[in-house]
Order: sequence, then C-alpha cells, then structure tokens
Amino acid sequence: MMVIEIERPISVGVLFSQTGVTSVMERSMLDATLFAIHEVNEAGGINGRELVPTYYDPGSDPIAYNKFASRLLIEDGVRIIFGCYMSSTRKEVLRAVEQRNGLLCYPAQYEGFEYSRNAIYCGAAPNQNSVQLGDYLLANVGTRFYMVGSDYIWPRESDRIMTEMVQKDRGEVVGRNYLKLDAKRSAFRPLVAAIKRERPDVIFCNFVGESIVHFYQAFAEAGLDPKTMPIASLTTSESDIQAMGAEVGAGHITSASYFQSVSGQQNESCMQRYALRAGTGAVTNMCWEAAYFQVHVVAEALRKCGTDDVDILRPAILGAEFEAPQGLIRIDPDTAHTHVWPRVGRAREDGQFEILTRTEFAVPPDPYLVSYNSNEWGARLAVRSI
Repeated sequence: MMVIEIERPISVGVLFSQTGVTSVMERSMLDATLFAIHEVNEAGGINGRELVPTYYDPGSDPIAYNKFASRLLIEDGVRIIFGCYMSSTRKEVLRAVEQRNGLLCYPAQYEGFEYSRNAIYCGAAPNQNSVQLGDYLLANVGTRFYMVGSDYIWPRESDRIMTEMVQKDRGEVVGRNYLKLDAKRSAFRPLVAAIKRERPDVIFCNFVGESIVHFYQAFAEAGLDPKTMPIASLTTSESDIQAMGAEVGAGHITSASYFQSVSGQQNESCMQRYALRAGTGAVTNMCWEAAYFQVHVVAEALRKCGTDDVDILRPAILGAEFEAPQGLIRIDPDTAHTHVWPRVGRAREDGQFEILTRTEFAVPPDPYLVSYNSNEWGARLAVRSI
C-alpha cells in the first residue's frame, strides 16, 4: 500500500496579552493575527502546509514576554513570533529572538531608534505619525502643549520628539506629568486638575492600555471641552474609544497609519470578511491592521523561500509589498521598517474617526530621524486636508 506523506504544518508563535493593563489593544491584535492566519490557510496555506499558531498570554508583564518567547523558541520549535505592543515587552522578546536566532514581527507604532537583524517593524516610526501630528496641531490647534503619559520607554521618547518639534516652531511645553502604567483611576483626577489650571491649547497624550480610558474619562468628568483643549495621541484608537464610551472620545485627535473608516476597496473588502468571522460590530484599529498585514507578508515570503529558517526567510521579507487595508505597504530593505500611509483623524460621536489629513503616498520609514527638520519633512510628506 502506498503511503502518502503529508507535509507537516509550519508553527508560528503569537504573543499578545489577553489580560492585564494593555489587554484591550492586544486582544484586537491577537484577533487580527488569528484572522490573517485563517485567511492564509483558507487560501491553501504555505504551499499546501497549514500555518499553525501557538500562543500564550503574557498578561502585560515584560518578564512573562521573555519567558514565553524563550518557550516558543526552545520547547515549541517556533522560529517566527508575531507579537508585542509596548516597547518594554518588545525589548524583552528581542533578547530571546536575538539569542536563539528567531524572528519577531512587531505591529505597533513605537519610538524608533532601534534596529535588529531579528525583527521586522510593521507599525509607524516617529516620522510616520509624530511628525504629522505635530505639524497638524501647531498649524491648526495651538502652540501651548501639556505632555502626559505612562512612565516607560515609548511615552518618554515620543514626548522628547514632540517637544523638539514644538520648540522648533517656537511653541511651549507648559506642563508634563507621567503616571505608572498600572495607575488607578483616582490618580487621573489631580492630573486633569493640574492641566485645567495651566489651560494649554492641546494635551499630547502618551498613555497606553487602561490608562487611556481613565484619562479621557477624567477629562470629560472635569467638564473640559475637546473643542478648546483637545487630547492628541498616537495610541488612542477605535478600540480604546469603544472601551471609554464614544461620547467621551468624540472630538479628540489621533495620528495613525490606519483608521477603520479609511475609504477604498481593499479596506472595505477586508472589513466585510472580518465581520463574517467576528460579527458586524467588530472594531479594528491601527495595531489590528498592522498585525493583520504582517502575517500575510510573512506567509508570502514563506511560500517563496519554502522554509522558516530565519537566515533565508528574512531576506525574502525585506522589500516585500502587500495591498494592506491602509494602502500598498512595503517592508524597507535597509531598515526592516515599513512604508506606511500617515493620517490624522478626529474621533466622531459614533466611535469612528473623521480623517482630517493624509499623505499623498506611503512614507518611507526613518526610524532614527536622520533626515529630520520640520521644513524638509513638511515638503516631503505633502500632508493635505481631506
């Protein structure tokens, strides 16, 4: 009797927190990853081989991320890991993948100033969200900024970059306050009271996770008005607004490479497919979208090279293009970051975003801001009102 050998599946690791302070965003990133893996397998997998996810819940704890990444690489035989939201957790996973020559695909916007031969960066770098947000705020909102955020790497670095932009435009930072990542809701009331006393034109918010919800709710409870003092953010998404209440988020501003309200056949088709799987009320966001497209980019590279050996796979990913919901993206072969489509949006009363500005083209990543000066970027980005 002839025995037909079936090619074994390709295992990939998935590390997004289903519990803990950043679980609202990371659950959406997990959903996007599993949805994309489902699409890959429905389309025939990797040359007939199934893509199989092994995933753990690190509970928003950086040390747990390192532990589970090591387990995936050593015990589960995984070479590719899709995961991480916070920079503190990314750095812990990088320790593991660099030591054992794995590959981390990272779908969150971050502070830049990093490169690893064991990482692909699919979220926005500072020149793809901070620059656009700063330009929009300084031109349309005001020059007096108050900086707030969670006290760890990404918020501090984002603050530094925005502060440089504000000062170059002769603006002023009138206050600055940081709270612990797991700060209780009561900690946000005195912070909002201090902001109210300073009366800035805009609040640059770098809170993440549950703190986003606490801060916006404290702002609303204090009777402050986004029409005269908006909160502007790189992280506040449709998922966060769903958690805080659409009426609380309405009027505030976010800079991102993707909003669920992006027009175009590619996004609309993706949302229709996702609704069939997750339900008609399913909400997406910028990190959902990057988590989604990075799986498809890796899957196509796996098909081309036929192996998950990182030394062979990574060169196949570099330079790759994909028609993502935000538009055509490209993995930059020099930086391993992604060419994305910056946008600035204002939250509406239905929890979605009105897109205020967008670029005319996908912006190349410049994670070290090597070319940065405000005049040059303003010309290169050609941000225009919609």
